[in-house]
Amino acid sequence: MPDAPSLDLRAPIDAVPGVGPRRAAAFHALHITTVADLVRHLPMRHEFEAAESRIADTPVGVVASVRGEVSATRVSLRGKRRFEAVLMDHTGRLDVVWFNGLYLRERVQPGVVIRVQGKTGRFKGGLQMVNPRVEFLDASRDPAPGEERLRPVYPASEEVNSREIERAVARALPQALAQIDDHLPDEFRRQRELPPLRDAYRMMHAPANESEALAARRRLAYDELLLLQLGVQLKRSHQRRTQRAPALRWSPEIDRHIRERIPFTLTPSQEQVVREVAHDLQQNTPANRLIQGDVGAGKTVVALYAMLMAAASKRQAAIMAPTEILAEQHHASIARMLEGSSVRVAMLTGGASTAERADALRRAAAGEVDILVGTHALLTGEVRFRSLAVAVIDEQHRFGVHQRAALREKSDEPGTTPHVLVMTATPIPRTLSLTIFGDLDVSTIKGLPPGRIPVTTRLVGPDKREEVYAYVRERIERGEQAYIVVPAIEADSDAPEGPGRAPADLRSTMKRLEEGPLAGKRLAALHGRLKRETRENVMERFRLGKIDALVATTVIEVGVDIPNASVMIVEHAERFGLAQLHQLRGRVGRGARRSLCVLIGEPATEDAEARLQALAKATDGFVLAEKDLELRGPGELFGARQSGLAPFRVAAFPRDMDLLLMARRDAGAWIERSPALDRDDERLLRARLLRAHGQAVGLGDVA
Repeated sequence: MPDAPSLDLRAPIDAVPGVGPRRAAAFHALHITTVADLVRHLPMRHEFEAAESRIADTPVGVVASVRGEVSATRVSLRGKRRFEAVLMDHTGRLDVVWFNGLYLRERVQPGVVIRVQGKTGRFKGGLQMVNPRVEFLDASRDPAPGEERLRPVYPASEEVNSREIERAVARALPQALAQIDDHLPDEFRRQRELPPLRDAYRMMHAPANESEALAARRRLAYDELLLLQLGVQLKRSHQRRTQRAPALRWSPEIDRHIRERIPFTLTPSQEQVVREVAHDLQQNTPANRLIQGDVGAGKTVVALYAMLMAAASKRQAAIMAPTEILAEQHHASIARMLEGSSVRVAMLTGGASTAERADALRRAAAGEVDILVGTHALLTGEVRFRSLAVAVIDEQHRFGVHQRAALREKSDEPGTTPHVLVMTATPIPRTLSLTIFGDLDVSTIKGLPPGRIPVTTRLVGPDKREEVYAYVRERIERGEQAYIVVPAIEADSDAPEGPGRAPADLRSTMKRLEEGPLAGKRLAALHGRLKRETRENVMERFRLGKIDALVATTVIEVGVDIPNASVMIVEHAERFGLAQLHQLRGRVGRGARRSLCVLIGEPATEDAEARLQALAKATDGFVLAEKDLELRGPGELFGARQSGLAPFRVAAFPRDMDLLLMARRDAGAWIERSPALDRDDERLLRARLLRAHGQAVGLGDVA
């Protein structure tokens, strides 16, 4: 017989024996288009598979694996609902029961060949398995009974199951492994007790034992983390070697003038961050610093300090916010603090009129604006600055590395790039700060300013809604104000209806409150579709106490500061993320009164319940951030929209924190030795790095 054709890693998936053109589309839907993709499609876990035995030889009281043909089935609805089947081989009979397993009756039918694995027992004198794992076999394609092993379980779909992927991998792997080259030097690997790359792939797909599976996972997880850290360090090294920023002036006199504009005494933590920022801005190496702090920690004042250092040096600063409402709040608060000074402040948002926009653009380009406050509108091509020295990005998690880069390029001053400060009130778990934001120096403002009273949080079901609003009415009648947050502006046609259910949209909620529990009170709506003049008018009336309760969407999530607002009601709280709920809660507790946040929710899953309970129990945003990471994982918490990073296939947190720290140290040392990764023996490593993270980390100019 002629030898089977060799399988190149770049060969299409239909070249793998047993796949072919007819099954290729199902593999394509799983993003498996080549042999290399198939090798990279790693098991999500391994399961112990017992060695198969004949039914007559299977002992009682052990985990066993048996295959046979289904000879009869029945459904029992008496007592516990269950589905039963009789499995036969040439040696005997096995009775199988699945409690709450009625979903199997369409597939487990007489004549079907299956394999079951579970613990055996005796029932009415016969052999029985209860709730075993079941696999559907094709006698012409599935292998004969084997020995016990760790079986890989792959991410699969309805069109192609894990078993079919396993068969394809088994046929392709021997030839594919021989073509896999390692990008890590042998000695480097040995020092870290990492197996060769081709061995790691073999042990991941077909481990001889649990130790092999663990060793393979460790190597592949380390690779993911090392490549990301190398990308971050390479970009950072390139910026520091090739870019120059204006070195801003600082003196005790400048410091005194700036502090005269801040209406309160800085906390020790704020003082520390101000020192770090001021030190950065006096250098001609561009600052790239993340300022994180809990809701209400006072990050904006630190940003203002930096922007006033630019103004004192006769240069410009810009601050970019993710929403028009937040930009408007920044503009109003900065203008108040700088009232009577010579610092010129302007605003540019998407909602600006043609005349307002043209005026802001002209003044920024001419150097007639010292601080420009804006939204994404600052990123448009026509926005230019005469001498932009400090760029501040608020709510960093809503922007990506490319927006940061775009803002850096706005200055017309030859040969310089601005210092960049990014801020977030969504505390970032340490794991993520070392990965997604690994190219930034991190400053943390700990605690809250003096006088802040922690907000009490309560989680209640929809049945308590009327009691909640009766209490809101009491607080309003004492002269306090309230926020009522809903998930949507428009009604959701798919939303379930029924007794006790309240609408989740703003307009219906307004109508229900005006006609019901808050009748006679002054209510107003606030959402992102309102015109800027209308929003500003609503916020000013609310600030002046002319509105009792603001019914809003999440446009009030950040930046809104009304000290007299002491009650926050979040309707349908299960629809919001944990970090978002914490941000919303931060809108109250800014005055002298004790504040309350009530989450009205009906969580449908354990994770949703855990998320709401976590918020009710904790007020520390950093504690909640770690909990959110634990519940949702980094991929969902900071998805591709925010970070642009490819999701990890293997690495997971907090499990791999030690690996991350090792990869970070190794990457730092590697880039120190080879700042451009341009040695001959680094070509493969560099190519894999650029393929994995080149676009997301912004390595185009480095490459």
